Amino acid sequence: MSAKKIPFLAVDGGGTKSLCYFFDEHGQIRGQGRSGSCNYQGVGKEAAVRELIHAIRNALEDGKLVGNGEVGETELETDCAALGIAGLDTEYDRRIILALVEEALQHLRIYAKRLIIENDGFAALLGATNGQPGILMIAGTGSIVYGVNDQGVVARAGGWGHRVGDEGSGYWIGKQAIIHILKTWDGRTAPNKLADHILPYLDLKNPEDLFNWTYNSNYSVEKVAELSSLVSQAHTQGDQVAKSIMIQAAEQLFTCAKAVIERINLYRQPFQIILQGGVLQNNAFVREYITSQFNTFAPSGQIENKNKEPIFGMMALALDHYQKFHDG
Repeated sequence: MSAKKIPFLAVDGGGTKSLCYFFDEHGQIRGQGRSGSCNYQGVGKEAAVRELIHAIRNALEDGKLVGNGEVGETELETDCAALGIAGLDTEYDRRIILALVEEALQHLRIYAKRLIIENDGFAALLGATNGQPGILMIAGTGSIVYGVNDQGVVARAGGWGHRVGDEGSGYWIGKQAIIHILKTWDGRTAPNKLADHILPYLDLKNPEDLFNWTYNSNYSVEKVAELSSLVSQAHTQGDQVAKSIMIQAAEQLFTCAKAVIERINLYRQPFQIILQGGVLQNNAFVREYITSQFNTFAPSGQIENKNKEPIFGMMALALDHYQKFHDG
């Protein structure tokens, strides 16, 4: 019995959520599904596979692409599956993620004639710039900067994860706030109001409770990233330590952008600048600080108010493969 043909498959597997689309050759979405993060570095391999399966299954069921009870029971075939997955930073990561993706597809009995796997930041770059020269800066739970020039040369900076990187991200800002609260507690930094904002939010009584919290099971990257909005609140109320953290976050992010611009000679041509992620969308101070840095260092860049989902970049890759196959 031959496999049942299904549309193209695209996945944006970010650090916070996973989004899956099935779509046809005209780019029309036929089904969509969501689940939690499938970044194996953050949630582990088993959970990454589970969330990936969940997102794809939801999309199949949403689009009624298979009958009741057929998911995982009927062999399915797609011309191309394109996935942008958080945590794909090295060839070692690529091998691990490829195995996880294949496990998820096999569980659902989906065969892809062509399987494309990229970093989720690269997917976001394609989706935001449509392949035109530009810089994409993302600062949400994590952070990364990607750029592409008029020759199609791509460069990235940052995005090395919460343990050794993600400077300027929501997690980084939240972590700095925790560090300053503990330093204030033992007299190593200037008095500030960060504890007044953060301790009640975490339902903690004092800095000692905060220290214990950082080493128990309630601690998570996502929860620490949530604290960034409280740092922003403290800053708007005049807290100078909070302001210092905001400035450092903006400078760290712009350092990444500057490195990318220089590596691909982007400052020699007009290019678009897209700022995405919760920190850059919701923190006006950080956004304005970075904008002023771009205006000084790379005046040929133009800030664009785009917030196109990264999954559209993976859709474009899949459709490009389809068109090349048929044109050839």
